[in-house]
Order: sequence, then C-alpha cells, then structure tokens
Amino acid sequence: MRIEVIFDTVCPWCFIGKRRLEKALALRPAVSADLVWRPFLLNPDAPAEGISRRVYLDRKFGGPARVSRMLATLGDIGAAEGITFNFDAIDITPNTVDSHRLVAFAARYGKAGAVVERLFQAYFVEGRNIGDPAVLQGVARENDLPDEDFFTDHLHADYRQDVLAENSQTHRMSINGVPCFIFGGAYGIAGAQDTDVLLRMIDLALENFQPTPLSSPAAE
Repeated sequence: MRIEVIFDTVCPWCFIGKRRLEKALALRPAVSADLVWRPFLLNPDAPAEGISRRVYLDRKFGGPARVSRMLATLGDIGAAEGITFNFDAIDITPNTVDSHRLVAFAARYGKAGAVVERLFQAYFVEGRNIGDPAVLQGVARENDLPDEDFFTDHLHADYRQDVLAENSQTHRMSINGVPCFIFGGAYGIAGAQDTDVLLRMIDLALENFQPTPLSSPAAE
C-alpha cells in the first residue's frame, strides 16, 4: 500500500505522527507499505541562514509564556511516543528546502524514511541546524549515501525547484497543516492522529484496494 506522508522536517507533530504511523503499521504486519515523503514548507520565506528559534516561536505563538506551555505539552506527548524532545537545545529554525532535497535524494536509494528519522533526531533531540549543509552532509554519510553526489546535485537549481514544485502542489491540494497522510491514493487525514485512527485509515484503504490487473499477452 502506498502511503504518502506530507510533512516538514521542523514540525514536531510530524515527528509524533511518524511514530504513530509506525505503531499502526506494526499492528498490520501483513501490509507492505510504500511510504512516500512529500514536502510541505511551513516557512517557505525563511532566509537561507534560518531564523532565531526564540524570535520565531514568540512571533508565531504569541510570547514566551504561551510558547513555554505549548512546548511542555509537546514534550509530554512526545515522551509517550518514545521521543525525547530537547527544545532548549534548538537555536535556529532553519529553512527546510535543503533537508527536503536530501530526503528526495535518499529516496533514490530506498533510504528516505531513515533520513527523515535522522533529521528529526538531529533537530529535535540534538538541537542541530538541519539547514546547515555540513549537518546534511553528515546525515547523508551516516546513512551510507553518496554525499558527494548529493552536494553536486545541491548546486543545481532544478533539484531545488523539484522541492518547491512539490510544496506548491501540496498546498494546491487544500492541505493547510501537517502531518497529513494519504492512504492508497484515496483516503487522507490531517494531523498527528492517534494510532487507532491511523489504523482505521489503513483498514479502510485495504478494504477498498483494487490491485492493478496484470496485462495478458493475449490481450495486447
């Protein structure tokens, strides 16, 4: 089953949603899931060097007191999913275009999911700047990707345009927030839904799944 995950690499709810999807799939071991990771840029106009994390959060969520409450809630929810958020370690909210380019590059080698996980860990647990090319190169190496090839591609505008075009496409689909999951190309749901909700979506897609018939040579 094809499952499209629309996400951003700096979205804590996307990290939580990834964990919950993994739990749901573990409860359906017979399902062979093909996960496709699609970019949704939460901050498309962020400068290449990123934004001060504190300034960004205060502007977006309305001041330190509200931010503190929100992060505490996220920390508790993350802990229940086995995630140790370390928000105090984060100094920069990066531009995420290059991190999505790395995910797309990793998909060529069947390693997109592993790279997404590593990016989430690097940012939310280690507080690293995943907009920094050196950090991205390190993630590529950790996942045995040909990092020199990635950084050669990195220089080409077309590769950047691929991410921007996909981001535009997801926005045209009337998706206003992430994560968003699309099961079997037909059933979508937004938000870091509980595992049982995602499980029902998987079952719904399975019930209505129609495999593509194999063509018969005699019929051609």
